[in-house]
Amino acid sequence: MLKDITLGQYFPGDSVLHRLDPRTKLVLTLVYIVALFAASGPVTYGVMLAALVACVILSEINLKTILRSLKPLWVILVFTIVLNIFFTGGTVIFQLWFIKVTREGLIIAVKMMARLVMLIVGTFLLTYTTSPIALTDGMERLLSPLKKIGVPVHELSMMMSIALRFIPTLIEETDKIMNAQKARGADFESGNHIQRAKAMLPILVPLFVSAFRRAEELAVAMESRCYHGGEGRTRLKQLKMARRDAVAFMGGAVLAAVIFTLRSFGL
Repeated sequence: MLKDITLGQYFPGDSVLHRLDPRTKLVLTLVYIVALFAASGPVTYGVMLAALVACVILSEINLKTILRSLKPLWVILVFTIVLNIFFTGGTVIFQLWFIKVTREGLIIAVKMMARLVMLIVGTFLLTYTTSPIALTDGMERLLSPLKKIGVPVHELSMMMSIALRFIPTLIEETDKIMNAQKARGADFESGNHIQRAKAMLPILVPLFVSAFRRAEELAVAMESRCYHGGEGRTRLKQLKMARRDAVAFMGGAVLAAVIFTLRSFGL
């Protein structure tokens, strides 16, 4: 299960999405999220699905990897479906005692599930195709106007990037701790969900110790390299917009315009 969590991982490549400027990908991800939440009918959902499939193809990321990233989230998806099916009023199509399944509930449940899946896959593509360093630089450049009002943009960008970068590391560390405890007789698979949750508690202490140790090592490494924040800092690779970024921006604008136009017609 832990190996299926791929949030924060970067898959090196030379696809169209990999070559886009990180600022372009950040802005387009926001546009995608806004357009996804603006979608309300089957036509608009179909347009968003077509755009997502096109992005997955352009990213050249293995489809199995993307589908595997959804496995740890099945609990949230099932909970969302059940919550909408049984607790939404409307035309009753099935009833068993106090449990009612309504037509409106089924429609909302399908929409919410589709929206969550497309949201997760679309946002995961950002980290799959963008290195943590490029993501930090892009975020810092986008938020640079906030420096005029005293916002520590570089520090915020660095913290977000380090947090994303350490997710795969902590998952790997958790897997190692679980394997070590299994070798000593620990059982994480038998019993009900409550018993399994209790069995996971002994993992938290060594995991926190490992996380603090890695944080201290990172701080020492940054200090030993005379790191003092963004002031006067130079970059090996300068961010430059290319023609493909302009094309991508046009595609994002067209997608948003199509979604809002279709929404105005109730589609």
